[in-house]
Amino acid sequence: MKLQGKKILICISGGIAAYKINYLIRDFIKKGAEVQVLMTPSAEQFVSKLTLSTLSKNPVYSDFYSENGTWNNHVKLALWADVILMAPCTANTLSKMVHGMCDNLVLATYMSAKCPVFIAPAMDLDMYQHPSTKLNLELAEDFGHHLIPAEDGELASGLSGVGRMAEPETISQIIEDFFNSNRNLEGKTVLITAGPTYEAIDPVRFIGNHSSGKMGFSLAEEAANRGAKVIMISGPSSEKTNHQNIEVHRVTSAKEMFAKVFEYYENADIAIASAAVADYAPKEIAQEKIKKNDDSLTIELVKNPDILKTMGERKTKQFLVGFALETQNEEENAKGKLQKKNLDMIVLNSLRDEGAGFKGTTNKIKILTKSTITEFPLKSKEHVAKDILNFVEDQILK
Repeated sequence: MKLQGKKILICISGGIAAYKINYLIRDFIKKGAEVQVLMTPSAEQFVSKLTLSTLSKNPVYSDFYSENGTWNNHVKLALWADVILMAPCTANTLSKMVHGMCDNLVLATYMSAKCPVFIAPAMDLDMYQHPSTKLNLELAEDFGHHLIPAEDGELASGLSGVGRMAEPETISQIIEDFFNSNRNLEGKTVLITAGPTYEAIDPVRFIGNHSSGKMGFSLAEEAANRGAKVIMISGPSSEKTNHQNIEVHRVTSAKEMFAKVFEYYENADIAIASAAVADYAPKEIAQEKIKKNDDSLTIELVKNPDILKTMGERKTKQFLVGFALETQNEEENAKGKLQKKNLDMIVLNSLRDEGAGFKGTTNKIKILTKSTITEFPLKSKEHVAKDILNFVEDQILK
């Protein structure tokens, strides 16, 4: 079973979302996990100890002492767990966690923990958006805790917005992924560029391309799931990520991307340049919108800085990965780019392959090194990201 033998300590605080924990416990048990439940005193107003203990097959504790006077050893409980899940985590409990307040069994156990901690916040939308909550969530992430973001939907107050606890199946999948993920990139810093660049012509027009950024964001998610700290530098893209290990920097032009890349490149262990950077930009940017007066318009273009080539020139310890999107002489052109830009490997895709290229959810790639060519079938971009990082790991860990 997927969570066979894993010890999960669930800490419930006093919010209406506590009722969902019944479903979560049942799912964990079905997957083979051992589950122990703790509750804050106020959580008893929302969910039954009898139900929780029946589902978890363990007694449920909410105080330091049981009714028979037995001490519920918070240190022992903390050290028993492979992970601690704070769910639902109210604004009150979150604040106490990050500011060192310890006035109940849940908090004493949390402060004794040596294992990873997952936090699934749940509160009304105004509380979730409050500056103090945002700061406390940032502090929790700074502590190294894993945040399971609240979701958008109907809330107990009758309002609708972001603040409801993630659904049990979402939480279960995140915990499962954590236990089953490859953590070979733990301690590594991975720099990834993604998306297009837009080169301004005037205040309303630009030169760009059709890159969506999907491939780069898939790579970032996969690298983060493998334990890496990811620095993501993205051109204009609608793609988003909430992964706690991914730090996103948004840029627009090639020059902006160049500057941002070299803020972080020196400390990167792996650099993956998946962005589709414009080769040229207008020499002059009109300060006002260009009016349609003539039958033709001439725009003088000048070369943008070559980010990937400069990364190759400045390479010290970095394992450098480039991308090549070609329409003809694909392998020959990719090999030339690999050599000229001092890359360790290059990911080639051809616009002649159906399902490859910009905007889509799939890709078909070949990976080239100085001595090998490895071809992969058409896959989702999420699976392509796994293939690419598996290849990188094979190269740097062998």
